[in-house]
Amino acid sequence: MPHSIQQAQPPLEYIPQHFNLAVYHITKWALPVLMRFRTRPWLPAGIAEVETVNVERLVNLYQQFQAGKIRFLMAFRHPEVDDPLCMMYLLSQAVPKVARQRGILLQYPTHSHFIYDRGMTLWAGDWLGWFFSRLGGFPIHRGKRLDKVGMRTARDVFANGQLPISVAPEGATNGHSEIVSPLEPGVAHMGFWCVEDLLKANRTEEVFIVPICNQYRYINPSWAKLDWLLGKLEADCGLSVQQVGESNLVEREKVFYERLFRLGQHILSQMEQFYARFYHQSTPVTTQIDSSASRNQVLEARLQTVLDNSLQAAEQFFGLESQGTIIERCRRLESASWDDIHRKDLPNLHALSPMERGLADWIAEEASLRILHMRLVESFVAVTGTYVQQKPTFERFAETSLILFDVIARIKGEKNPARPRLGWRKSRLTVGEPISVTERWSAYQTSRQGARRAVNDMTQDLQMALEKMIC
Repeated sequence: MPHSIQQAQPPLEYIPQHFNLAVYHITKWALPVLMRFRTRPWLPAGIAEVETVNVERLVNLYQQFQAGKIRFLMAFRHPEVDDPLCMMYLLSQAVPKVARQRGILLQYPTHSHFIYDRGMTLWAGDWLGWFFSRLGGFPIHRGKRLDKVGMRTARDVFANGQLPISVAPEGATNGHSEIVSPLEPGVAHMGFWCVEDLLKANRTEEVFIVPICNQYRYINPSWAKLDWLLGKLEADCGLSVQQVGESNLVEREKVFYERLFRLGQHILSQMEQFYARFYHQSTPVTTQIDSSASRNQVLEARLQTVLDNSLQAAEQFFGLESQGTIIERCRRLESASWDDIHRKDLPNLHALSPMERGLADWIAEEASLRILHMRLVESFVAVTGTYVQQKPTFERFAETSLILFDVIARIKGEKNPARPRLGWRKSRLTVGEPISVTERWSAYQTSRQGARRAVNDMTQDLQMALEKMIC
């Protein structure tokens, strides 16, 4: 059975940032170990190497920031949960090294404040909130229409903090090193707010947003480990386990692709039947597709229909309309579930009568189960029917297989399952050309329509900058 919360919880308290230099020192010292053994201490198969590109751009920005000439925000790609570790390596190791090589003296530490999702502490534990706070992080409630405390903190830190700020504009991981999810407009808004706050204070700093792309590669791709993972997924789905056997590279890729495609078809069929029978959702997608469509196009259309059905199953429970993009719908659902589980209207749960507490627990458990539909959709948010077919590299096979592993683990009811490790990886961090927000201020302040257009243009330019750095 999927994991559920069985009791109503108190409201989620805001966790203010309290940067602590000692905690930063310890984390920086332990960083190489954390990158290699983050989730499974007994299995050395994490990040063994980090390559950095255009670090001198950050060196120059830090030099100007520390001289009081600029403010800047680092907007980094967030494909995997390991990205924050890679970002810390970039700032704490690569930036000081390049600065020394160029004879530039930077103040210590070269670090940043950062924003994280408040929900992370729900699955990782309260210790994570304490730890992030001491590293200079502060939370935002994803999906909340107006997180006043979080946004007020972000705005103040950007304009007045002793350190720059880092944000993942995609909002969540998508499991794909070579696909940038649609960016949320929050980063652009923050940039313009910072310009506005500086002008009100008669300050002259220029404001920049710096795109940073993170991409992963396997150092020594292990097709044998991938074969094992696909076999495990086939067994979990009740399919016969296929063997690759001895073959050349082209034939091997073809065999792996057919296995992956068969898994995708089987999972979709199971989910279609599940939603049709138990949630009364019809899936007539195959009758609406042109007969000339390829099997990949059919698969992708079926996937989108299942994702829509899954979100509707949750939206109907929470009384939400099915409007907006998949990501927007996911955020609204997450916020609605938190409202039912973490009861702001019941600040003292212990003061409730047994009956009142029973009803609160009842709705909390129902909400925690219904939101699992959204969690499944989150896993598939960037999946397409052609990602592997277009470029059948080991990395793309591995990424897609691990996404299927996450989905099946969720359905099986495993809580925070440790992903299989398929070998040592290399992270490639590329620092893009800084985008001046100050130069766009005149367009932003013209009117409400002009502000919306400026935010959209900034978001699109940032999206394109991140996409261009993928190689």
